[in-house]
Amino acid sequence: MSGFPGFDYRNNALHVESVSLTQIAEEFGTPCYVYSRAALTSAYQEFEDAFAQREHLICYAVKANSNIAILNLLVRLGSGFDIVSGGELQRVIKAGGDPQKTVFSGVGKNADEMRMALAANILCFNVESLAELLLLNQIAGDMNKIAPVSLRVNPDVDAKTHPYISTGLKENKFGVPVEEAERIYQTAQQFPHIRFTGLDCHIGSQLTELGPFKQASEKMINLLAQLQSQGLKIEHLDLGGGLGIRYTDETPPSIKDYVATLCASTSQVTQRILIEPGRAMIGNAGLLLTRTEYLKHTPDRNFAVVDAAMNDLLRPALYGAYHDILPAKKNNTALQTHDYQIVGPICETGDFLGHDRKLNLTHGDLLAVMSAGAYGMSMASNYNTRSRPAEVLVDGDTVYLIRQRETIEQLFATETIVP
Repeated sequence: MSGFPGFDYRNNALHVESVSLTQIAEEFGTPCYVYSRAALTSAYQEFEDAFAQREHLICYAVKANSNIAILNLLVRLGSGFDIVSGGELQRVIKAGGDPQKTVFSGVGKNADEMRMALAANILCFNVESLAELLLLNQIAGDMNKIAPVSLRVNPDVDAKTHPYISTGLKENKFGVPVEEAERIYQTAQQFPHIRFTGLDCHIGSQLTELGPFKQASEKMINLLAQLQSQGLKIEHLDLGGGLGIRYTDETPPSIKDYVATLCASTSQVTQRILIEPGRAMIGNAGLLLTRTEYLKHTPDRNFAVVDAAMNDLLRPALYGAYHDILPAKKNNTALQTHDYQIVGPICETGDFLGHDRKLNLTHGDLLAVMSAGAYGMSMASNYNTRSRPAEVLVDGDTVYLIRQRETIEQLFATETIVP
């Protein structure tokens, strides 16, 4: 299917590579996240091929999907990683990732996380405030370490995306203004336990135009030239991530065109280029498989109540995000088609996966919520004491269970009744 490599209909049954979703539901139950290894591998390779001979490092954004099996596949492909917590660092290490190919972003790194990352000898801290830099300098000194640092610069570029995932405007909490970044770099001698090795920016997520990337890159190049004219040695330029994917009718740039734009806008510099893709790597490589529990027809609306909910896939409730919802098996077209509200069992009106979807459904039908590989399972919760879904990875005709469905007993395990 166009837009969903690794997923197609065969004899009216939706398959992930060579395995039908019906088979997966029978073996692992629903709701269930399902990923295509081929789709993930293809996306990563597109990034690598697009860079050709340009010195670069792809740092997969762990927050998009942090399953250790997914991370391990990327390790074997040669990926680096972009992390935003100590927990994500531990996931990378558990998956076999190289700390020397790992950058640590995020506005709220605490002292313990800094110590952990320094002990692991990560590639770089993407520092987002002067206060953070002061603390990192102190902790590195206490550990007799030198912390490698890039300042995350806020270039004040409109990413033209949802306001919740726009990160490069001056009113956002991320990064430091260009002018402040320049002043901080000029005072490098005041931080004896810091080595400024890079320059970093990230303007947002789910970007579908090349203009904002180009604008941000040009601002970064200008700042880099200014710093170099003052004798500062910058080893790498981190241009962040944010390339969007097709959820419905978006027409995002291809990976090839995106990388070509970055390379063209930085053609006059020799520094290694780092990027931090997440959604563009894993988003369309996964889906959420769910089963219809009830069909509820009212005079005003038709509801398909499914066993997946906003705790399993938060994006629709959080952002009003759209995901294609496809039948796992195409039903007899003689069945009546309705405009269905695809809703879950959670006691919130905002608990929906899709509105006004034209489907012909019967009780028990399986539905595939597409483009759910990114920010699906990684944002899942236990709201309403619901166990998080299982996750499976399909490789050709082989299915691997890469995360067991949680049990209720596991949810209780850390709780204690007081006397």
